[in-house]
Amino acid sequence: MAEQPVTRYDRVHLARNRLRKVLGRHSVALFRTLEQKIADAGPKPMRINPHILTEAKQDLVGSGEVRVRVDGGSPWFYLANTDPAVVTARLAKQLPIHARLREADVTKRIGQTLEIAIFKALRQQQTLSFHGAFVDLDKHDDSTLYSKKEPPGDLNGRFLNKNKSLDFLIHHPTAGYAGIEAKNLREWLYPDRAEVLDLLHKCCTLDIVPVLIARRYPFVTFKLLNTCGVVVHETYNQMYPASEADFAAKAADKMLLGYHDIRVGTDPDKRLLRFLHVNLPKILPAARERFDQYKDLLSDYASGPMEYAEFAARVRRRSEGAHEDFDEPPTPDYY
Repeated sequence: MAEQPVTRYDRVHLARNRLRKVLGRHSVALFRTLEQKIADAGPKPMRINPHILTEAKQDLVGSGEVRVRVDGGSPWFYLANTDPAVVTARLAKQLPIHARLREADVTKRIGQTLEIAIFKALRQQQTLSFHGAFVDLDKHDDSTLYSKKEPPGDLNGRFLNKNKSLDFLIHHPTAGYAGIEAKNLREWLYPDRAEVLDLLHKCCTLDIVPVLIARRYPFVTFKLLNTCGVVVHETYNQMYPASEADFAAKAADKMLLGYHDIRVGTDPDKRLLRFLHVNLPKILPAARERFDQYKDLLSDYASGPMEYAEFAARVRRRSEGAHEDFDEPPTPDYY
């Protein structure tokens, strides 16, 4: 088994090699497919986080070793020495699935499946009271969107902007309120993603603990946000509506889109149940304390005055008890 890369150069070098091998087998692929096969799959020492994979991909495209073809509104990547007829044939098999999964109706229903699983899990516990509900789950199947009653956007005189709401507002007996956001996305969520900033802004506005539930995060997201009292949970699956089971199977096929972690249906699995029933109630009091210590940084970062590099540096210095305003250049690999 290969040794764990120890420098950024080593990781980029390994990423370039893995991209060559995967594209050699797959012929042509979306970047999300490359992520799934390189960042999510394979022996642990061989996995490369998406930000490093992106750098390696850009290197190969820049050198001309990998080419890009835009079809169906998305870039597809292939080795320059691949037979054009093979690229065309492989695209013909993958494009219809990709096109279906990009349809607005389908993406909205995919987004809703994780929210519904969270709602079902919250209904099965007694520790946390909560706001936010799906009101017609027993009226029709998931081939159409369900109706959602959003939680209130105001709390103790604080209020969110019009048309802004959290997915769920929960209340803990001692930690007080927290806001849950569910992001049923293929992309790994880095700390500077818009979805993260939006959650932080909403929760800082309401002065409540942020809770983010998504498929995958890099370690830096957990490390940085957990330090600040933000609770993050990985599902390790992207959930699809049961009505899209056929397309889900095609998307998961290793020689098509390769999204092998797709799970069909809206029932919460054991991992999500344990998080919401056991882990979240247990960790919320300590998360509240950390949130109070860092919410000034979270608020400035979420609202825009503070850039990510400064935010990450200030969090690190504060956590280490160092002088926070010390002027130092950001580390080149703060991811």
